[in-house]
Amino acid sequence: MSSSIYDIEVLDNKGQNQEMSQYKDKVLLIVNTASKCGFTPQYAGLEALHQQFSQQDFEVLAFPCNQFGKQEQGSNEEIASFCDLQFNISFPLFDKIKVNGDDAHPLYQCLKSQARGILGSQKIKWNFTKFLVAKNGEVLKRYAPTTKPEDIVEDIKKQL
Repeated sequence: MSSSIYDIEVLDNKGQNQEMSQYKDKVLLIVNTASKCGFTPQYAGLEALHQQFSQQDFEVLAFPCNQFGKQEQGSNEEIASFCDLQFNISFPLFDKIKVNGDDAHPLYQCLKSQARGILGSQKIKWNFTKFLVAKNGEVLKRYAPTTKPEDIVEDIKKQL
């Protein structure tokens, strides 16, 4: 497992390799998302954060995941279409991944090892778990799915 998120490659939602190192020197909010979840309206809040801070070296990165209640069954194209139609998102949407289990994506293995959940658990509990990453790649904090994007504003401002 990589100790730095910048050593990891991911796929964008068109299947193209992307190196996480392209996000060096940016504050990141990395989120596992789903289109048919009770927390799906948080896409609007994530877009608001993106609009508010994207000119200040901040990025929201969304990673669709179907591991929780099968709430993200669509293809990458269907997911992107839903996000565009319902929330008009302008932040990057990546390939659908697994965040838990033996085949969890290396990015999420790294995030979970650096910012554990309640009682030290590494397991992601549900969709819309959020990770705040500093400009140097340090994973600063994990937020529960119930934490609204607007409740993270002050933590983001401290990093910018």
